[in-house]
Amino acid sequence: MSPASVYCDSLKINLKKGPDIRDITDQVAKLIKDSKIKEGCICATVIGSTGSVTTIEYEPGVVQDLKRAITKLAPPGETYAHEQAWHDGNGHSHVQAALLGPSISLPVRNGRLVLGTWQQVVLINHDNRSRDRMVEVTITGIT
Repeated sequence: MSPASVYCDSLKINLKKGPDIRDITDQVAKLIKDSKIKEGCICATVIGSTGSVTTIEYEPGVVQDLKRAITKLAPPGETYAHEQAWHDGNGHSHVQAALLGPSISLPVRNGRLVLGTWQQVVLINHDNRSRDRMVEVTITGIT
C-alpha cells in the first residue's frame, strides 16, 4: 500500500452580495488532478463567518429555490444582536452561513471527485456586500 499523501491549495472566488451561489466543481476537480491523489478525501472550507460550502444541483431553479430558502431561514431586516453590537447590517449573513456550514468533505476515487449525476459543489456568499472568498482545500489519500 502506498503511503498517505496530503495536498493543500486555495481557491479565490469573487462573489456578489449574498446570497450569491457559484459552482466551483471544476476548480475542485482540477485540484484533485493536480494532487495526483487517486483514492482519498477532499475537504473544502471557506474562510470567514459569512460564507458556506455545500452541494446542490446547480441549475437556475434549484439556485433560486436555495436563495429563497436561505433568506427565509434568516431574513435580512430582522433584529439581530450582532447588528446591535457592530452596526454592519449582516447579522443574517452570519446565521445563514452557520446553518449551512463552512466546509464539505467528499470522496476521491480513481483520481476523481465522487458526486451524483446532478450534484455540484457550490460556494455561497451570505454577506451584505460582494466578497473575495478564499476556499482552503486539503486532499488526503494515496497516489
